[in-house]
Amino acid sequence: MNYLSVENIAKSYGEKVLFEELSFGINKDQKVAFVAKNGSGKTSILNIIAGLDTPDTGQVICRKGIQVSYLAQTDNLDPNLTIEETIFSSENTVLNIISQYNKALEDPSNETAYQEAFDLMEQHQAWDFETQYKQILSKLKFEDLDMKVSNLSGGQRKRLALATVLINKPDLLILDEPTNHLDLEMIEWLEDYFAKEKITLFMVTHDRYFLERVCNEIVELDHGKLYRYKGNYSYYLEKKEERIALEQVTVEKAKNLYNKELDWMRRQPKARTTKSKSRIDDFYEIKEKAHKRRQDHVVQLEINMERLGSKILELHKISKAFDNTTIVDGFDYVFKRGERIGIIGKNGTGKSSFLNLITQKIPVDSGKVILGETVKFGYYTQSGIHIKEGQKVIEVIKEFGEFIPLTKGRKITASQLLERFLFDRKRQYDFVEKLSGGEQKRLYLCAVLIQNPNFLILDEPTNDLDVVTLNVLEEFLLDFPGNLLVVSHDRYFMDKIMDSLLVFRGDGLIENFPGNYSDFRAYEDSKPPEKQEKKELKAPAKQQTSTGLNFQEKREFGQLETDMAKLEKKKLEIEALFANNTIEAENINKASIELQQIIDQLEEKEERWLELSMKLED
Repeated sequence: MNYLSVENIAKSYGEKVLFEELSFGINKDQKVAFVAKNGSGKTSILNIIAGLDTPDTGQVICRKGIQVSYLAQTDNLDPNLTIEETIFSSENTVLNIISQYNKALEDPSNETAYQEAFDLMEQHQAWDFETQYKQILSKLKFEDLDMKVSNLSGGQRKRLALATVLINKPDLLILDEPTNHLDLEMIEWLEDYFAKEKITLFMVTHDRYFLERVCNEIVELDHGKLYRYKGNYSYYLEKKEERIALEQVTVEKAKNLYNKELDWMRRQPKARTTKSKSRIDDFYEIKEKAHKRRQDHVVQLEINMERLGSKILELHKISKAFDNTTIVDGFDYVFKRGERIGIIGKNGTGKSSFLNLITQKIPVDSGKVILGETVKFGYYTQSGIHIKEGQKVIEVIKEFGEFIPLTKGRKITASQLLERFLFDRKRQYDFVEKLSGGEQKRLYLCAVLIQNPNFLILDEPTNDLDVVTLNVLEEFLLDFPGNLLVVSHDRYFMDKIMDSLLVFRGDGLIENFPGNYSDFRAYEDSKPPEKQEKKELKAPAKQQTSTGLNFQEKREFGQLETDMAKLEKKKLEIEALFANNTIEAENINKASIELQQIIDQLEEKEERWLELSMKLED
């Protein structure tokens, strides 16, 4: 069943033609990845498909009645809503029913409203749906659902936008770099979720493991033409290589035929017969094929690395905390020459802060950071290039000099260097703010490398880079003789480049692991699972039931959650009175008795809640 058809679309911005006459379709249950170089118009195509932009020519036809959701690189969340309000603000019917049921639970005395809400939950099988959406929020690390969107970080907003589109369960889900801002644990969960769910996907992503394990078709935009590969990433690489080899053979045959026909053209008299005129027309077609070239320019990375001495970087019992969050606690490490270390860990464990500590962008609370005299950092941060208003591409590079030194005493101009990073002469005079996200990252990478560092620190360098540029960057880093310290959620990248890992476990704990990411995953998976304590089930989250409970038990389960929430709130209020010494002396004894009664009731209801929860699992 065809969900969406793209027919002969074209898009230009001024004189720059992004694409023209592109046509393809998306069918039910396909998981399609869209692959192209940065600046080719990938995001523009997604915006057109999602209805946020219009093509200059052509059209997009969407099957009537299907629901389409789009995860863009920039969200449009309402900052005044809470996380929970954002989830329920969609037009999803089942979510509205769950919201109605939750409101009915708040007023159990209104049995009519409760019964109506309960019947709707049964009718639409909303019990399982609520369990699933709460699982999605849990996996994406949303615990405080009352937090305002305005208080979320950029990464949290991206995760909330992702949660919203997943929970809505659209017929067609369009995703622009869905793994950005997710830690490795979240990416692996999302990968598994997409692989198992019957969902139709059309996505742009640079994560090659994600492409390999999720997608069953890849659409590539290459030199203005679309090519479809019905397979995963490995199949795509294999077939693309075969296609390029076949194109080369075709060009060589055309060249041989062209030379033969050219000789004929030179020998023919001016008077032409009908037959010879036809051959002349064919000649020009052959000429075009014979002169066809693949403009496969790739980034040329080359630096004149500063000499690196024997003393690199030493960390002696460094500690750092922000408010109540400990980033590092008494950590020791002595970097050796040529080490290639990856940093992994969940979001919020302090990976980026650690990089700022060792580069002395922020001070340590205690301990020492000792830097070798010959060390020259090249620090590529997540924030990317600082865009100055009205600054042109070439002006960014000229800030480091008109001429850039290379190895063996050679040097090139700033303009020549930019050409090596795929910015042609015309593009060099574009304003930086007009570049795509991937092009800005490529320019920033250029600006970092031309400073000739001998210790490269890269914080999420793979975000927004196309697959071609990633491959070139990897080859460069494999040959880089200096030190490497990299934070990345790109597992393919980490496996190919890194020799060892620093694993950030949280609460200041950092472990040194001797191996790449796949080695680490195999080690973690081989460990016996830790026993879950029953205490973890105590939190009165509004988890709902499935068919394991009868009518009365479902009703009791919902009422228990409401009662527990009220008791917990009252308990905190009384404890706050004691903590702040705002309770009058004559009321202390009364308040103590009331507090104990609340604690007893809470424990009793938690035990019953746990009993019903266990019954669900059976």
